[in-house]
Amino acid sequence: MTGLEHLAVLAAGLGAGVLTSTVGVASLLSFPVLLAVGIPPVVANASNTVGLVPAGLSGSWGYRAELRAHPRIAAAVIVTCALGSIAGATLLLTLPPGVFESVVPWLILFTCLLVGAQPTISRWLAARRRGPAPERHGMSPVTTAFSVLTGVYGGYFGAGSGVMMVAVLGLGTDLELRFVNALKTLAVLASNLVATVIFLVVADLDWTAILLLAAGSVVGGYVGARVGRRLPPTLFRVLIVVAGVTTAVVMLV
Repeated sequence: MTGLEHLAVLAAGLGAGVLTSTVGVASLLSFPVLLAVGIPPVVANASNTVGLVPAGLSGSWGYRAELRAHPRIAAAVIVTCALGSIAGATLLLTLPPGVFESVVPWLILFTCLLVGAQPTISRWLAARRRGPAPERHGMSPVTTAFSVLTGVYGGYFGAGSGVMMVAVLGLGTDLELRFVNALKTLAVLASNLVATVIFLVVADLDWTAILLLAAGSVVGGYVGARVGRRLPPTLFRVLIVVAGVTTAVVMLV
């Protein structure tokens, strides 16, 4: 890579770190930059995952107050996304490239629909309940299963996995969106961290790209957490939908 390409990857890491802790579509920015500087797709995908681990670490640290408020569900998110990520990383290394390319954009668009419609859906579900129901501050078996599936996708590719986790937690729990955002960042970290362990052992990696992404993303992740906890719920939901739709359109094109 040339000097300008180094700067481009570093800047991509910074931007991706901010996106990790806010709207959860970091790979939409960083992965295309790695391809643009000449890194092969599978190597770029694995290197991107490894390079964005610091974003998840710094972002989760930035959300530490929110995560401490719900330790049980935070632990459940870590376990489910970590287990799912093992399967996802294995799929990335064993399946032919592009197997899910035709399905993933539509999956992300459907997830965006769920995020946008979540308040209406939640009100409808509440109206169908008989009598007052306790607030859901834990993960039901259904929510747990979808969290595992989100981890699988995060380990396989990851673009839009944060959007998916917002939908899963938004519909499956009654947590405020700032807590959902914190847990989403933790979910991305868990998926990336487990996939990284696998990739370090068996995948081809570009260490120059990894170090540049890591340097930028560790700063961006913390900055994004500071921004994310101050986003009004409606604005946050709009940004999630816009980011998810953009990801899907880019993948379709």
